[in-house]
Amino acid sequence: MRYLEPIINMGIDRWRMPMRLSQVLLFGSVVLVLGAAPACSQSGVEPKAAGAVSGVPVEFAEGAQKFTAHCSRCHGVGGVGTNQGPSFLHKVYEPNHHGDVAFQRAAANGVKAHHWQFGDMPKIDAVTSGDVDDIVKYVRWLQKQAGIF
Repeated sequence: MRYLEPIINMGIDRWRMPMRLSQVLLFGSVVLVLGAAPACSQSGVEPKAAGAVSGVPVEFAEGAQKFTAHCSRCHGVGGVGTNQGPSFLHKVYEPNHHGDVAFQRAAANGVKAHHWQFGDMPKIDAVTSGDVDDIVKYVRWLQKQAGIF
């Protein structure tokens, strides 16, 4: 401790300087990550933890494939939403608020914008009722993973 006395007497605390540097680096890293997150969601490339489809159980794989083909352009990879459509991982889409039949009606008839400002959803002629059933099972699995219900 004696060898530190001249440094302490000069008013310089050498022990805190590395801590300040690490705080600056940590803050910079957080800013970088937060700054990159919106760019990822706007481009359609979603973070893995935000609902990506890797690791989907076999019983939901067909629904995941159909969702990717017919829904992800607007609702995002893994249902996280885009600037063209809302995330299905939002509480408003839980089964008690939007039951499975709401997804069937949306695909068959389209939907007038009512929760969000994305505009109206057109009907999706390319999907059958059975396709929507598979998609809904996958979406409900995603929602459970996200803690929605």
